[in-house]
Amino acid sequence: MSPAKLTRIPWASLLLPLALALLAGCAQQPKVEPTVKVSRIPATPIAPVPAPVIEEPMLDPATAGPIASAAESDSSRETPRASADTSNIDSSALPGPPIDSVVTVKQADLWDRLRSGFQIEDVNEPAVSAQLNWFANHPDFLERTFGRAELWMYYIVGQLEQRKMPRELALLPVIESAFEPYAYSRARASGLWQFISDTGRRFNLKQDWWYDGRRDPVEATRAALDYLQALHDEFNGDWLLAIAAYNCGELAVERAIDRNRRAGKPTDFWHLKLPTETRGYVPELLAMRRLVANPSRYGLEFSRIENEPYFVPIATGGQIDMQVVADIAGISAEDLYTLNPGFHRFATDPTGPHRLLVPVDAAEGLEQTLAQLTPEQRMRVERYTVQRGDTVATIATRFDAKPDMIRQLNDLGPNDLPVIDSELRVPSNAVGLPEKAARAAMLFDTPATRLRRHHRGVRPDIRVVRRGDTLYGIAQRMGTDVHSLAQANGLQPGDRLHAGQKLRVGADTLTTSAALVPAKSARSTHASSQAIAANDGSRRVVYTVRRGDTLYSIARLLQVTVVDLVGWNGMSADRSIKPGQTLVAFVRSRS
Repeated sequence: MSPAKLTRIPWASLLLPLALALLAGCAQQPKVEPTVKVSRIPATPIAPVPAPVIEEPMLDPATAGPIASAAESDSSRETPRASADTSNIDSSALPGPPIDSVVTVKQADLWDRLRSGFQIEDVNEPAVSAQLNWFANHPDFLERTFGRAELWMYYIVGQLEQRKMPRELALLPVIESAFEPYAYSRARASGLWQFISDTGRRFNLKQDWWYDGRRDPVEATRAALDYLQALHDEFNGDWLLAIAAYNCGELAVERAIDRNRRAGKPTDFWHLKLPTETRGYVPELLAMRRLVANPSRYGLEFSRIENEPYFVPIATGGQIDMQVVADIAGISAEDLYTLNPGFHRFATDPTGPHRLLVPVDAAEGLEQTLAQLTPEQRMRVERYTVQRGDTVATIATRFDAKPDMIRQLNDLGPNDLPVIDSELRVPSNAVGLPEKAARAAMLFDTPATRLRRHHRGVRPDIRVVRRGDTLYGIAQRMGTDVHSLAQANGLQPGDRLHAGQKLRVGADTLTTSAALVPAKSARSTHASSQAIAANDGSRRVVYTVRRGDTLYSIARLLQVTVVDLVGWNGMSADRSIKPGQTLVAFVRSRS
């Protein structure tokens, strides 16, 4: 068999002169560090929280400070806020009413606008104080998080205003994802608002080979606010119960309320027996609310976030190559994917949404230019010479495309076969995806994900508990993790089971072991996990566990995943940790 022949089409030379004329002024956009800073100021002392023990190699010789995490490094590459005139921007292309239609007096600082809409009553609870203490003693975490939030906060606050919902809810992504749209949890929740696949579909978040609406900040915000409003109504206007249900599911909260009601106990959030994560989740939001309301009281100072839109939506007029849009707009492909993390392929979804978010100062004339591109100019293509044994499917796989795309590019019918030695137009793979988008595509393409898509819609299986069964044991046998199994059944991971009890263990409940290190293989794989991390340009950190720490809180502090933390330390995912225990992590240094 002769090797495949590829001839590259000089697509860039096909772009209309009008595109260059209209957008010449936008061709160069300097990159700067995120503008949001969190710094210490003299204030009433707070009880100190011991810092992680970091080995000497972790110090940055340029700054004499700790090396930034991967998330911080990512945020440093985000496009700066533009100081452009936004008075003529039409926000009607985004879901919901125009984002400025309710604001009558425009504050210069978005923080002030956020604070002015706080509605949830503050409470004097030890759990809130404990979480507040953690946040106040980790300004580096806040700076990274709010640096990413600067892209999305203006839009989220505007949508909350339209719905007359508490603006504290704009801080939920701090707790859910640290405002990282590409965040992906051990329970396979994704995006700023951390939707699992089934809940995303319940709220009309499209998920396919091209696009995942859970990572689209505009669509996911719409879905999250729909969900929170529905929960608020279900729990008779109690926002704390609604927020708790957003974390652990309405079924778990309803069962906890029923238990307390039967026992004659109060049914407010603070008296319910809920999963451990949820008991910390609501106090985290209340602590963040208290901190944002008055940062100087806790020895912090937030730099201003301009109360202006960072991005504007433009219509693409159909499927289009992301690199083509980036080149015409005069921005990098990485910046375009940063604003459009829902797309995880080289082009937008052929079935929509047919819109992209672009920085305000790159939007002028862009929509009109895209509308005038020919089909050949909209997609970067190459020529592929068909070899013996090729089919449309195998060619599509070779070029990371769908068979339907190969057929569309070459006007092939559903039953047409490629002719040997003929040339086909195929999508160009000359420019790779940015790292985060490539990782998102890989997650979608894993065998475990394909299996879940295959079984979607199958009614859940029921397993009857036998004497001696535990949630952990059943989860191991079913190839899932104990947290997913517990949550699907309104239980906590440590709850005891009784013989005859029925558990949901069907395809919509189970997750496979792809995202978690199985208990049996953890010790045998953690050495290789450490070696891979060490060779990936990461720095070794030794962390000493403090009282009250969890694997989740430590992973969040170090900006790594629980999965990696478990693998590096040869642990099972449900293993408890103890104060004084040391954990090893590998944190990526600033590029």
